[in-house]
Amino acid sequence: MFDRVKGRLEALDVVINGFVNVERYLSIGDIAAEPPPEYLPEHILAAFNEGAKCLAVGCFNAAGTMFRLCVDMTTKEKLPSGDVEGLNSKTRRDLGLRLPWLFDNRYLPEDLRDLSHCIKEDGNDGAHQGTLTEADALDLLDFTTELLERIYTQPEKVKLAAERRAQRRST
Repeated sequence: MFDRVKGRLEALDVVINGFVNVERYLSIGDIAAEPPPEYLPEHILAAFNEGAKCLAVGCFNAAGTMFRLCVDMTTKEKLPSGDVEGLNSKTRRDLGLRLPWLFDNRYLPEDLRDLSHCIKEDGNDGAHQGTLTEADALDLLDFTTELLERIYTQPEKVKLAAERRAQRRST
């Protein structure tokens, strides 16, 4: 039957559910959401995508909370293991304490420090007060995107470029 209409599903005169698998419905959040940085771990990608969809549909508190979660998970992974001077259990647990420690100890790029203030202020407001505006959520998106690109995207792109170079040199 599909051959008779030369590949045009809209020309079929039957319900197409028998020809396709419906996995989920698409919404404006799927279409208008900010794309994530490349090469993110799955758990961080999931949180970023949820935040981007929330932002796209005007759910600013939810978006801010998800972007804060991305930063929280990412920065926990940047912490050194074991006993480190100035790094106690409270600093490990509390994002507001962890970010300054990571900047002070050069685990995060210094040029992101000023932009990072939105995470503690706005991220907490979104999660606990429910008072985020679109501008607040966009600030959180900006910092989160920059941080994720520095930690995951740029290193992976450099690694892949080095692999391509090595491949070219070996042939």
